[in-house]
Amino acid sequence: MRILNQIIAVSAINLKSLPQRFWLSFSTIVAVAMVVMVLLSFLAMAAGFQRTISGSGSDNIAILMRDGSQQEINSVVMLDQVRLVGEAPGIVRKPDGNAVISAELYVIVDGIKRSTGLKSNLPMRGIGLDGAPLRDGWAITRGRMFEPGSNEIVVGENLLREFAGFDLGREIKLGTATWKVVGVFAMNGSVFESELWGDVTVVQSMFRRGNSFQTIRVRLENQDAIDGLRTYVENEPRLKLAVQSEKGFFAGQSSGTIKLIRNAGWPLAIAMAIGALAGALNTMYSSVAARSREIATLRCLGFGGFPSFVATLLESLVLAAIGGGLGALVTFLFFDGFSTSTLGEGFTQIVFSFSLTAALVQQGIVLALIVGLIGGFFPALRAARLPIVAAYAQG
Repeated sequence: MRILNQIIAVSAINLKSLPQRFWLSFSTIVAVAMVVMVLLSFLAMAAGFQRTISGSGSDNIAILMRDGSQQEINSVVMLDQVRLVGEAPGIVRKPDGNAVISAELYVIVDGIKRSTGLKSNLPMRGIGLDGAPLRDGWAITRGRMFEPGSNEIVVGENLLREFAGFDLGREIKLGTATWKVVGVFAMNGSVFESELWGDVTVVQSMFRRGNSFQTIRVRLENQDAIDGLRTYVENEPRLKLAVQSEKGFFAGQSSGTIKLIRNAGWPLAIAMAIGALAGALNTMYSSVAARSREIATLRCLGFGGFPSFVATLLESLVLAAIGGGLGALVTFLFFDGFSTSTLGEGFTQIVFSFSLTAALVQQGIVLALIVGLIGGFFPALRAARLPIVAAYAQG
């Protein structure tokens, strides 16, 4: 109990004297805040990208592509294969008995990014009548859906926000044809909002793709029906296609980009943390030197070295915690919800928003406390071992 009282007393003295070392303490807080801000901005970017991708898939939708293709753009599916898939078991059927199926074409077109004015690759998807209803949460928010057989397109809200030239009613040249934007659609912020949609037969014609497609989407009766569909495809020699759930497909597409963003954020944050650590050490050593006479006086009054050690370490942790909290606050104010785009696995831009979660803030605060712990340990050790005579000589 006596030790605890001494720790509380010495800690109170240390914290009350912080205004006397304001600029040193402030520099440490700012350094730690910058470390946390850099880390959290990268992690928020990865979390936002992951949320956009993970919100795009459904377990009740199956995607079929050419066996061995990892991305839609590398796949080729022919019309006769589409017809065979339409006869497979486990697929939801309309009142007329036809399968709910969408054979789709995925091509790359040019777009101009609003923030930089530079050209970027954008995905244009050709879909059939069932293409839009197959997407859960899909809705036209402005204008109307394109007319089948026409040079009309609808634009995702995210793409419209980040790229110029796709405003409602605008005519734009894509490929060899001029297209008119007749509608804007939303889909709960999913990756599909980064796309342009047009009638698949027109896209085939204008991009000279004949009767070929790249993916087939079907709505399953239930999640377990994908096993029956996979068995059907494997037993049909004319269908050399890979079957996977839409959710699983997008999870695989996002893993590489998410890992890249995180792997960039942590090393940069750690490198900056080393610089912040040097600042913390300088601050705490200066703090011990400035309070050397106080420490010696307390030792003469019967205070042990351990309370000085704990109190100095606590001071460092307090400064680091303030810096961590400040860095998290700045990241939240400036980056949470910030919209941007990055290159996805299909070599096209995916628009997403940064997402700063409580779990990410916790990681930032932990890193800040680690900086404070290491930065305060050796100065705290010096305070605990400071000889009384030497302390008075320094004071």
